Amino acid sequence: MNKKKIIFFLISITLFNCSFDHKTGIWDGSKSEERRLSKLEKEQRKNKDSNIFKVFSSEDIYDEEVILKEEVVLSKPIKNLSWKMSGLNYQNFLGNIYLQSADINFLKKKVGKNKLSLSRYTSTPLFYMNNLLLSDDKGTIFYIDEYGELIWKKNIYIKLYKKIHKNLSLSIFNNNIYVSDNIGFIYALNLETGKTIWVKNHGIPLKSKIKVFNNKIFLINQDNRILCFDIKNGVIIWDVRSISSFIKSQNLLSLAFTQNNTLVASTTSGEIININLTNGAVIWSANILSSSKNNTDFFQSSDIVIDKNSIFYSTKSLFFSYNLINGSNNWNKNVSSVGTPIVNKENIFLVTNNGYLVILNKNTGKIISSNNILKILKEKHQRTKITGFIMGSGKIYAVTLNGYLLICSASLGKVESFRKIGHPISSSPIIANGKMFIYTEKSRIFGFN
Repeated sequence: MNKKKIIFFLISITLFNCSFDHKTGIWDGSKSEERRLSKLEKEQRKNKDSNIFKVFSSEDIYDEEVILKEEVVLSKPIKNLSWKMSGLNYQNFLGNIYLQSADINFLKKKVGKNKLSLSRYTSTPLFYMNNLLLSDDKGTIFYIDEYGELIWKKNIYIKLYKKIHKNLSLSIFNNNIYVSDNIGFIYALNLETGKTIWVKNHGIPLKSKIKVFNNKIFLINQDNRILCFDIKNGVIIWDVRSISSFIKSQNLLSLAFTQNNTLVASTTSGEIININLTNGAVIWSANILSSSKNNTDFFQSSDIVIDKNSIFYSTKSLFFSYNLINGSNNWNKNVSSVGTPIVNKENIFLVTNNGYLVILNKNTGKIISSNNILKILKEKHQRTKITGFIMGSGKIYAVTLNGYLLICSASLGKVESFRKIGHPISSSPIIANGKMFIYTEKSRIFGFN
C-alpha cells in the first residue's frame, strides 16, 4: 500500500469513528437538517423582533414597601471552593456564601464575541480548581484561569450552524464537561484539554439547564420532554412526556434533585413534576399556571430550590411553596423573581425584576421586608431590570441589565451602595473560593474580592 493510500485509509477510518458521521445523525448535513436550522434561525429572529426588551408592561407589577420590624438573623457564611453546575448544587440551594469582599476588581477580561445578540439570557460561568469555564453566543467554550489567561477554547459547530445563536449550558462532572444547547446538541469534552469525547444531535432544541447526576445527564427539550441520557455516549435512557405547550421560555428551565433519589423539573406548560430517577416514573405533578393571572406567550421562571421537604419556585407573577413529598401547595405570594431564590434559616430572599429586595418567611410566605433598591441610582438609570442576585457574607449582590452592581444588607433589607460595571448583565453572579465573578452580555468577565 503506497503512502497516499495509507493517508486516505487513516482519514477514512477517523471520519467513520468520530462524531461527524451520518449513521449516528450527529453532524447531519442532510436537507432535513438544513430545513430544521432554517426554521430555527427564523424563529430566533422573529423572537428578537417581537420580544423587544420592556422594563415595564401592562401586567401587575410588585411595588410594595414593607418596613422591617427587627433585624434578620443569618447563618454564618459557608465557603465553597467550586461552582461546577448551574445553581451551584443539585438542590439549587445557595444560602449565605463566604465572600472575602467585593472591593477590589482583580479581573476584567474580554473573552468571547457574543455578536449575534438574539437573547437576553447569558449562562453563568463555572469555577473549578481556580479556573473559569464560560461560553459565548457563537458556541465557543473558554477555559481560563481566574486572572483571565486562556488555557484552551473549543467550538464544535461546523459552518451549517454558524448563523444560529447558541445558548450553552455547562456542567463539570468527573473531570469532564457536559454541554447542551438550544439547537439540540449534547456533548462531552475533556476538562483539561478541551478534546471532544462524544457529540450527540438530539434533533430538538434543549430548553433547560443541564444537570449530571449519578452518571446520567438530565435535560428538558422544547417539547417539554424530560430526558435522561447515558453519560458515556448521550443515548436516551428514558423520557417523560409532559404536556406540550406553544409557550416559549425566556430563560432555561430548571431541574433539581432530592435526597430521595427523585428529580423535580419545571416545564413551559406550567407543570412541576417529581420523577423517579431510576425508571422515569412520575410520582406527582402540579400545575401552577392556573394560579397565574398573567399567562403570556413567554414563560419566565426561577430555578427550583429544594430545602428539606419544601420546594420554592417563582414564575413571572407568583412565588410558590410546595410540599416535596406529595406536591401539595403550601402557599403562594403575589411577588416574583427569575433569579434563584435564596433560603437562609427561616427566610427567603429574592429581588424582583423591577428592583424590590423582598424577604419572606419561608413557612408562611409572609413578607417581612420590602425595599426598592434601584432608588440608589440616578432616576434615568432606574428604568432597568434586575437580572440576577446572590448572597455573599450577609450581603445581597444584585446586578442590572444596564450594568450596575447593587450591594445590600441582607439582615436589614436595604441597599448600601452600588458599583458601575459598564456592560449589560443578563445572568447572576457566582461566588467561589471567596471571590465573586460577573459575566456580561458583551462576553466580559469581571472578578471581585
